[in-house]
Amino acid sequence: MRSEKQGWRIGIAIAVVLAAVAYLAVSGVQSNKSYYVTIQELQAMGPKAYTRHLRVAGNVEPGSIHRSGTKVNFVLVENANKLHVTYLGEDPPPDTFKDDSQALAIGTYDHDGVFRATQLQAKCASKYAPANTKPATVNQASAVKTPSSAVMP
Repeated sequence: MRSEKQGWRIGIAIAVVLAAVAYLAVSGVQSNKSYYVTIQELQAMGPKAYTRHLRVAGNVEPGSIHRSGTKVNFVLVENANKLHVTYLGEDPPPDTFKDDSQALAIGTYDHDGVFRATQLQAKCASKYAPANTKPATVNQASAVKTPSSAVMP
């Protein structure tokens, strides 16, 4: 009888531990999930926007970048929509973060209408675009012709 009680206790303890691990795994995945939205979608989300971890992309408005130590304020633009962003990340913004560059801000949206970014990614598409070159043409007069039956001395 004693071993049956002990077996039940061990079984219950194992079930409690497994339930706690499952809960932590599910809640950890939910808290790390971030939704990609456009600026227009973000502004139309209503109260849901304040409770989610989000990713928002757009072009950096020229002249909007203001740096103060590690804090950077700027404006993202998508069509006619604008979003004020404050970046408070641990790392400085990437070198490609400049006016008119494409940027992806990852963070949360506040009730004051400012997006608080904890991560910032930027790319400058023009830097990596291939150069616009014309196909080379061969000038017939300057082409060197060698006979196919050349004799070596």
